[in-house]
Amino acid sequence: MAKNKSEETKPVIPAYVKAISGSLGGIVEASCLQPIDVIKTRLQLDRTGAYKGIFHCGSTTVKTEGVRAMWKGLTPFATHLTLKYALRMGSNAVLQSGFKDPKTGKISNGGRFVSGFGAGVIEALVIVTPFEVVKIRLQQQKGLSPDLLKYKGPIHCARLIIREEGLRGLWSGAAPTVMRNGTNQAVMFTAKNTFDKLLWRKHEGDGKVLQPWQSMVSGFLAGTAGPVCTGPFDVVKTRLMAQSREPGGELKYKGMVHAILTIRGEEGVRALWKGLLPRLMRIPPGQAIMWGVADQVIGLYETKYVKDNIPLPV
Repeated sequence: MAKNKSEETKPVIPAYVKAISGSLGGIVEASCLQPIDVIKTRLQLDRTGAYKGIFHCGSTTVKTEGVRAMWKGLTPFATHLTLKYALRMGSNAVLQSGFKDPKTGKISNGGRFVSGFGAGVIEALVIVTPFEVVKIRLQQQKGLSPDLLKYKGPIHCARLIIREEGLRGLWSGAAPTVMRNGTNQAVMFTAKNTFDKLLWRKHEGDGKVLQPWQSMVSGFLAGTAGPVCTGPFDVVKTRLMAQSREPGGELKYKGMVHAILTIRGEEGVRALWKGLLPRLMRIPPGQAIMWGVADQVIGLYETKYVKDNIPLPV
C-alpha cells in the first residue's frame, strides 16, 4: 500500500528549539530539587557514618547550618543544569539527524541510544565536570561562618582550584562523569521515546502535545534506570571531584579504576552505591519536571508549525 507524502516524511524539530526547552526545564528542576542534591553529596562523602540516612542528614544539616545550607551550591547547580540541558537536548537532536531514515524521518532505537550516549559524553566534558567540581567543593564545606570556609563562592572556588591544582583540577573525575552521563542519556532518551509511544501514542513531529502530567510520567519512568546502572560511576566521580591536592600532599584516589578498587576494599561493594536513594529521589522527579516543561515548549512549536502544516523554519 502506497504511503502519502505526509506519512513518508516527518517534520524535524530544530535543535535550537530543543535546546531552549531543555534550558527552561533545567531552571525549574534546579530550584525544586537542590536540597536533595546537597543530601546526596553529603552522604557520598561521609566515610565515618556521621549521617544515619537521608532524613538524618537533612535534619542535621538544617540544625547545624540553617535552612539555607540545603541550597548550598545552587548558583553553579542551576547554571550547570540550564547549560547542560540546552547542550544535551541540542546535541542529541543534531546527532539523531545523522541516524534518521532519509525517506521516513524515523530513527531506530539503536540510533537513538548512540545519539543519547554521544550527547551525554559531550555534556560531561563541556559542562558537567567543571560545574560539578565547584558544586561538590562548596557542598562538602560544613559550617555557618563564611570566614571559616575555604571556598567563599562559586567564582572564588573555581579560581582557587585553578591556582592550587591547575586548570585540570576543574576536570577532576572526568572519566567516571563521561561514563555516567553517557550511559544515563543513552538510556533516558531511548526510554522516554518508548514510554511516549506506549503510554500516549505520541510520536515526535506528529503535532500532538502531551499534557504536562503525561510528560512527567514518561520522564519519571525514563529517569529511573540510569541511577541504578551508573551508581558506582557517580560515587567515584564525587570522591575524585571532592579531593583537593594540598601543598606537598598526595591524592587518595589516583583515578577512576583505582578509586573503585579502593572504595570496594576499604568500605565494601555496597559503598559504590552510596547515595543511590537520594539519587532516585532527585533524578526521576528531576526528569519529570524537566520533560514537563520541555515538552510544552516543543509542543507549542509543533502545534504552530506541524499541526497547521506550516513549513518548519530551520
